Amino acid sequence: MTHLKIGDLAPDFTLPKNGGGVVSLSEYRGKKVVLYFYPQDDTQTCTLQAIDFTGKAEAFRTAGATVIGVSPDSVKKHDKFCAKHKLGITLGADEDRKVIDAYGVWREKKTFGITYMGVVRSTFLIDAEGRIAGVWDNVRLKNHVDTVLEAAKAL
Repeated sequence: MTHLKIGDLAPDFTLPKNGGGVVSLSEYRGKKVVLYFYPQDDTQTCTLQAIDFTGKAEAFRTAGATVIGVSPDSVKKHDKFCAKHKLGITLGADEDRKVIDAYGVWREKKTFGITYMGVVRSTFLIDAEGRIAGVWDNVRLKNHVDTVLEAAKAL
């Protein structure tokens, strides 16, 4: 479980992003942010999640929220991923895992009896003051994006 909880100040960050430039959490102060962490570009579940968030990007904008995905992949890999799947969201490249560590999502995982360290799929809803308003840890995709969208609308 992530060590961050509702009411905590969301750790600020600046990361290189797909399409060039950087994305900083602080540039969204005064707006809601959906910050989601995922293990790897172009894998089955990560692709479905990115497509789901892209499909609802306009609804998130209408709710006053911006969607930012973060993985340890490079900007080059993010750019290929976005082009291949026509993604319309910002993806931050956290190759040194500093942001992933700050949010407590680099943890022990187990798949098919094999234990290893990796990104635990997690989503944080951050309010306009920069505080965590929602946490979804160890996310399963079914209805997840809709659940986060409803929470963003209610915030």
